[in-house]
Amino acid sequence: MSQKSVCVYCGSRNGAQTSYSDAARSFGQLLAQEDWRLVYGAGDVGLMGEVARAAQSAGGDTFGVIPVHLLKREVGKTDLTRFVITETMHERKKVMIMNADAVVVLPGGPGSLDELFEALTWRQLGLHDKPILVMNVDGYWDALHDLVQQVIGQGFADTSLADFITWVDSPETAMSTLRAMLVPHKG
Repeated sequence: MSQKSVCVYCGSRNGAQTSYSDAARSFGQLLAQEDWRLVYGAGDVGLMGEVARAAQSAGGDTFGVIPVHLLKREVGKTDLTRFVITETMHERKKVMIMNADAVVVLPGGPGSLDELFEALTWRQLGLHDKPILVMNVDGYWDALHDLVQQVIGQGFADTSLADFITWVDSPETAMSTLRAMLVPHKG
């Protein structure tokens, strides 16, 4: 069985609640313990840095992708297993999702939303069929859940859009869900 890779979208800031950083660290550790590769935005700041340092500390494989214009701003983490510099944000997002088996979204800001909605749109258009999980730590993404329901309810998307997002509330639930989705069942 080949190594699985999980693309993590998350904030370049830590956010207002310590639970966000705790979840990022825990998820990084869990990925490494599962021997799955972390694919992320290659920053060493905010939740990005938390998830990567935790994965590294636990012996995990890390694949970071950062556009040249963010190297200083996001403090490009060059000690990753693989460190890729792209020319543009669009190229960064493409490289990240194409090198992953699934997407997990932790708390974050506009960049995380942009990444989520691009992955979601690509899934809706049939450009990939990878699982997309939103980790709703302490209800951070409640309003997003409501927005997705409104978009569907107001006729701007088919009800299948909701099926493309799996909502989880913790790193442990995310891992068990990913295992069920990505690991073939024997029997």
